[in-house]
Amino acid sequence: MTKGTARSQMLGIIVDNVRTLGPTLRKRAPEAEKAGRHSDETIADLDAAGVFNIATPAEYGGYELSVREQLDVISEVAKWDGSAGWTVWVAASTNWLPAGCGSRIIEEVYAHKWVGPRVAGSSHFPASKGRAERAEGGWIISGGPWTFGSDALWAPYTNLGCIADEADGTFLLGVQVPREDLRFLDDWDVAGMRATGSVSLMLHGDELFVPDYRCVDFRDVTSATIENGLAGSLWKAPSLGWAFSLMAGMSIGIAEGALERFLERSEGRPIRGTTYTNQREAPLTHLMLAEVHSKIQSAKLMCRANADETDRLGALKAAGTPADPEYMQKFSARVLVETAYAAKWCAEAIELLQRNSGATAIMSFDPIQRSWRDARVITLHGALNLEALAENYGRLMAGLQPHNFAGITTLDRFAPITLKAA
Repeated sequence: MTKGTARSQMLGIIVDNVRTLGPTLRKRAPEAEKAGRHSDETIADLDAAGVFNIATPAEYGGYELSVREQLDVISEVAKWDGSAGWTVWVAASTNWLPAGCGSRIIEEVYAHKWVGPRVAGSSHFPASKGRAERAEGGWIISGGPWTFGSDALWAPYTNLGCIADEADGTFLLGVQVPREDLRFLDDWDVAGMRATGSVSLMLHGDELFVPDYRCVDFRDVTSATIENGLAGSLWKAPSLGWAFSLMAGMSIGIAEGALERFLERSEGRPIRGTTYTNQREAPLTHLMLAEVHSKIQSAKLMCRANADETDRLGALKAAGTPADPEYMQKFSARVLVETAYAAKWCAEAIELLQRNSGATAIMSFDPIQRSWRDARVITLHGALNLEALAENYGRLMAGLQPHNFAGITTLDRFAPITLKAA
């Protein structure tokens, strides 16, 4: 059996597991929203389904699915519960953080058994309130809070963005911190994705000493300049292609779930203000459904193509023939803007479904209203500023350089690199 065949079989098993678990996820969703987090039982059930292992290194017993295969898993989870889809998306797409930090971090994160996500990340933007100062053998970090800590409630480690201000300039440091050194604020009071528990994080004290190996210049993390000892081509895949192809899949899954719910509830339902006694038989429903399909399908085709290209680029780099920096820059800019468009189209599709679902679609028990809120939250993610992303990609199309900005989605990282020792 080839490695690809084995992965495909595992993908089928995991997707089947999620479909079996799906009705339970949907049933638990209202209570999870009230609690502002998934229950430990839900995290354990998702783990048992295999979803937290899809991007774990094969060297540590992980499934190490391709980005394209991970996409199918995340879309299926999101179809049943958007918050669960977000949690699994973060769990899969943040694996490039430990991979970018070197072999010692890899060993620390994956060598032990764990139920739930393996790593979380928070505040990897220039606006981070975390600070770092050099000390003998490591760094002293302080400040905070570190915001939007998705998966931190369940992960053994969270990678915190900290600003280091030194003689040769200011830069962002990725700092790997164990969960026992963190406290979690009860501040996740939001309109959508409420069960993700994406709370802010603080240190227990004013400062924390973190050893050198857990503190990595974030430019090295995003550029994958540190040798990590992992053999698979997944670990050579571009991080933006990996993270944001999967993010688009989350939007698609939520929209597909809303469409399924609409078709279930529309059978035999009259349309007020008309003589139609069965919404499914009304031409206005048919026109709306075709538009919904086209928006979802457009998003799906784009994100699948981006996931496939991410895998291809990883394979090229693993073979020692990486794509040229100019192409990598343009591809990364394209993934970002197309993910933003996919999120927009899927949110618009859900709004059409909700508007044609009657007043009961605003009830808290109805999954369509939850899908509507969750999908809109994705469009507001800090990395998906559609107009800014569109301008940057348009500049590249016109032969100009994009805006030069710092942070996790910077597009000026694509100079040729030499691997550093871990």
